[in-house]
Amino acid sequence: MVIEKIGEKAESLEKELLQNPSPAVMNSLHRLKRELIFLRKSIWPLREVVGNLHRGEPKLITKEVELFLRDVYDHTLQVMDSIETLRDITSGMLDTYLSSISNKMNEVMKTLTIIATIFIPLTFIAGIYGMNFDVMPELHWYYGYFFVWAFMVFVGILMIAYFRRKRWV
Repeated sequence: MVIEKIGEKAESLEKELLQNPSPAVMNSLHRLKRELIFLRKSIWPLREVVGNLHRGEPKLITKEVELFLRDVYDHTLQVMDSIETLRDITSGMLDTYLSSISNKMNEVMKTLTIIATIFIPLTFIAGIYGMNFDVMPELHWYYGYFFVWAFMVFVGILMIAYFRRKRWV
């Protein structure tokens, strides 16, 4: 049955989505969703026609045909419900994909923010001592260069320790 094959495809895409969310999986999800929309558009008129025949003129339809039409109508409703359920599942998988991509991007942004936060004060210190002025404290001091390096390393280590204490790293 077509619905069962689409359901199996949805299950396999869900497994692949949870293991490795990639743009290829998203494209497959969009294709599956389009298939479901096409299937729904194809079956909706059948439901209407069979429903009208079932509720139509009882003189023209025998009891056996009426039972058959009722059965076809029930099956059509089941197929429509299955399609709607699969569409909901597919929409949920798209939301899961977008959420996982957003989480990955948030992790990257967090890392870049931590690196930038560590290097901003170091760049400030290097910028001050990199200016070309003759009259600056510690400029002609013999250990000034080493002191600035030690201070910059201390600030970097202090910030990393602070981030670890806050559990950001």
